Amino acid sequence: MLQEVSGDILLSRARAIAHGIAPHDHFSQGLALSLREAWPAMYSDFRHYCHVHNPEPGGLWAWMGADGRYIVSLFTQEKAPSTGQHPGRSSTQHVGHCLKALARWAAAEKISSLALPRLATGVGGLDWHAVRPLVQQHLGDLGIPVIVYTTFHAGEAAGEKGV
Repeated sequence: MLQEVSGDILLSRARAIAHGIAPHDHFSQGLALSLREAWPAMYSDFRHYCHVHNPEPGGLWAWMGADGRYIVSLFTQEKAPSTGQHPGRSSTQHVGHCLKALARWAAAEKISSLALPRLATGVGGLDWHAVRPLVQQHLGDLGIPVIVYTTFHAGEAAGEKGV
């Protein structure tokens, strides 16, 4: 069941927060930057993971914090063409693969609730009208609360139901 809410996703009570990035991302803008600032150890572990595994678009990387909550990085964007350059845009194909992987991961880990922003619509450059049906298709039948933060309001907790 999808819930669309307004508020600050960093204040979500969901067991996992998912967000879109590029492989080898620097977490330098948007939600990724906020997550890096809130959980610096997560970013350090992410850099190590990328160095060892060289991830590709369409996959995911999950990190669990000391509080038992997960941050799930979805590789919705193309890699940067070379070191020091900006990553490419997201594609609906990458988003679809990521969401399918996220649904499998959430079921395997017995995740009780999931929060995500309007995935791949900021830095990723996609239109929410193209992404929302993919979110519904892949996450709508998980049987857990899936909270989609459609509008950001800093410092404001959203009215999440069932979390």
